[in-house]
Amino acid sequence: MNRTDRLVAMVMHLQGRRVVRAEELAAHFEINVRTVYRDIAALAESGVPICGEAGVGYTLMKGYHLPPVMLTAEEAMALFVGAEMVKQFADASMRTPMASALAKLRSVLPRDRQDDLDRLSAATAIFGESRLPSGLDQRMLLPIQQAIVARRVLRMTYRARARDDESVREIEPLGVTYHSAAWYLVAWCRLRKDFRYFKIERMQAMEVLTERFAHRPDFSLRDHLRVLRESGERIMTRVWFSSEAMERVRRESYAQVTAEQALRNGFEVTLETFSLEWLARWLLSFGTGAEALAPAALRECVAQEAKAVTRRYSRGKKNRAGASAVS
Repeated sequence: MNRTDRLVAMVMHLQGRRVVRAEELAAHFEINVRTVYRDIAALAESGVPICGEAGVGYTLMKGYHLPPVMLTAEEAMALFVGAEMVKQFADASMRTPMASALAKLRSVLPRDRQDDLDRLSAATAIFGESRLPSGLDQRMLLPIQQAIVARRVLRMTYRARARDDESVREIEPLGVTYHSAAWYLVAWCRLRKDFRYFKIERMQAMEVLTERFAHRPDFSLRDHLRVLRESGERIMTRVWFSSEAMERVRRESYAQVTAEQALRNGFEVTLETFSLEWLARWLLSFGTGAEALAPAALRECVAQEAKAVTRRYSRGKKNRAGASAVS
């Protein structure tokens, strides 16, 4: 990025935030702090009303805005693909505002770039959707995000596991994350008096209260998730995968691959997991392309899951045979 582009981008960065420290600007634009000082001075000399306070940061004077900036073709395409992914992997609460945002995006593009987006739309196919509870209104993420921003307390009815009783909790929502094909909410639980990690699909009901909770300036979602990953129980496992299965293993495994050893008939892979039960179900999805080697408990989990599947299909066959005899 040349200096002129960087100066414009720096004003846009300041325009989208209340206060920005020099160190944050340096990290964002991959420059050193001394260059930030020089760029800020150049912007001030050109008439951009930037206010700065030592130890606090820089801010634009209220009311100052750059005129609308035309998107490049690459930026428009990146936003389009991102919007398509949001429509697929977020829930219904995000689809209407995303469609509205896309319409506004198209309206500021010249005709040739609108035609480019039409061609891109026809040539883009994203499959899959986020897993959300089938018995609950599919409009969860936007209210939760609004509660996070407004610091409003949530009251929810929650079932920790399928076999557990439901509990009513008041929580202070702090962040959301998507992994392992599911959405999770990180919050301060007033019932447990600690930070908790809630799977959104296990919420049986939810209400955004008018009560606001105090800001937690020391809380960082990324740091919290990192600590959870590092402090959780991790189980080392060994699994054989066929050569054909390895591409999928590297692409989608939510267990951490720590080692691979090429064999004549495939690969022996060392995986770090938090749940043998989850890993067993995932391994079964490979059919004969995977075999649990160690520990013995993992082999037993796979065997039990396989037996359960066999019983289900055997029972279904008998039921169908009985139904045919009656008819």
